[in-house]
Amino acid sequence: MDFNTLQARIASCMGISTLMPMQEAMGKVALPCRAMLLAPTGSGKTLAFSIAFLRSLKADTEGVCGVVLVPTRELALQVYDVVRTLATPEFKVAAFYGGHRMETEVNSLAGKPDIIVATPGRLLDHLQRGNLSVHDVKSLVLDEYDKSLELGFAAEMSAIVGRMKGLKTLILTSATALAELPTFMGKEAVSVYDYSNGDELKPDILFRLVESPSADKIETLEALLRDFTDEKTIVFVNHRDAAERVWGHLHKHGFCAGLYHGGLEQEQRERAMVLFANGTTKILVSTDLASRGLDIDGVGVVVHYHLPVSEEALTHRNGRTGRMGASGLAFAIVSDNDKIPDYFPTLERYWPEGSSEPKHQGTSTLYFNAGRKEKISKGDIAGFLMKKGGLGRDEVGRIDVKDHCAYVAVPSDKATNTIKALSPHKIKNVRVKVSLIKL
Repeated sequence: MDFNTLQARIASCMGISTLMPMQEAMGKVALPCRAMLLAPTGSGKTLAFSIAFLRSLKADTEGVCGVVLVPTRELALQVYDVVRTLATPEFKVAAFYGGHRMETEVNSLAGKPDIIVATPGRLLDHLQRGNLSVHDVKSLVLDEYDKSLELGFAAEMSAIVGRMKGLKTLILTSATALAELPTFMGKEAVSVYDYSNGDELKPDILFRLVESPSADKIETLEALLRDFTDEKTIVFVNHRDAAERVWGHLHKHGFCAGLYHGGLEQEQRERAMVLFANGTTKILVSTDLASRGLDIDGVGVVVHYHLPVSEEALTHRNGRTGRMGASGLAFAIVSDNDKIPDYFPTLERYWPEGSSEPKHQGTSTLYFNAGRKEKISKGDIAGFLMKKGGLGRDEVGRIDVKDHCAYVAVPSDKATNTIKALSPHKIKNVRVKVSLIKL
C-alpha cells in the first residue's frame, strides 16, 4: 500500500488529519527495512508501525504475507482493530490469541487472511497443527518485543521467525529504553528510530504522594476518588485478590467501577474495558495487566494503591494518563508499612478532602448479540439506533463491534425506551436481541 492511500484512510476512518512526526517518518522509511521503533506509551506507536508495515505489503501476494506478534491478547485486539481498519479492503486480517475457541480461529482461516495479528504461543500452536504456513511471510512486526521476552516468549518467537524463509521487513517496537535484541534476529544492522525522549511526546503528568493513616488504604483511596468523580481513573494493585477486594468495596459504596485482571474470562475483561472506555464506568480497578498495550482515551487519573514493583512498572502505569499531549494526574498511596522505592521522584503531598459523593455518569451501555461475523458494522448500528430507536445523532455514543456482539454507549435516561423501540425490528434482516448491561 502507498503512503497517500494510508493517509487518506487514516483521516476518513480514524479521524486523524495530522500525523505525529514518528508516524510521518514511518510513512517515508525506505523499504524493505530492519527497524527499531522506540516511543513512550500513548505516543501513537501502533499507528506508526502499522503505516510502515502496510506499506511493505503487496496486495497480490498468495497466502499470509504479513504478521504482527504481540505479548498479550488485549494488545492483539487493539492492534487488530488498527491494522484491519487501514488494510481493508486490500487485505484480509485475522487475530489469533488465547481466551477463545481455537475452532473460531481455524474457521477464520477459511477466508484466507493475508495478515495475522497474534500472540506468539497461539500462532505457534496453529503452525504446529498445520493450520497455516508463514513460509512466504515478507513482513513481521514484533510489537512490545521486550514485554514478549519478559513473559518468556523467546522460544516461541524464535520458532516462528525460523519458519519465515522469505522475510524482508522486520520492525520491532518498545515503549521503554532500547532492550537487548533477540538472538533470533541475527546480526544484520537495525535502524533505530528513537522518539523516547522527544519533547512533543513526553507525557504531562503531575505525580503526588498520598499518605494513608492505616496499612489498609481503602478509606484513603475512597476519599481520593471522591475528589475526582469526573475523571476517568485507573486504580492499580499488585495482585488479583486485591483487585477483587478493592473493586468489591468501591462497588458496595456506590462507585461505578470495573474490574480487570488476568483471572477473568476474556469476555469479562473485554466488557470491563469497553464500559470504561465508553464512560459507563469511570473507575477501573486493575493489576498491571492494564499498564501496557491498551489504548484508552481520556484517562485523567492513575492511582497506585499498591506501589509498583519496578521502575518500568511505574513508567507504564503512569503512561496510561497524560497521553498524546494531554495532561494527567498520578497518585501513590503510602502507609507506614510501605518503603518508597529509590526510583520514585521526590513527590509533594496531597491530602484528599473526600467531600463529593460518587455518582453515575449518565451513560449506559446496550449489548447487541450480533457483531462483525454477522456482517453488522458500526454504521449499521448507528443507523438502527437513530431510525428505529429514536436516538439523535449526538445521543449515540461510542460503538464497539466484536466478532459476535457489539456494545453501544447511550444516555442512561434513554436506554430502556430505546430497547423497547428496537425490539420489534431487525437490523439488516437479522433479528438481534438488544439488552442493557447492568453494573
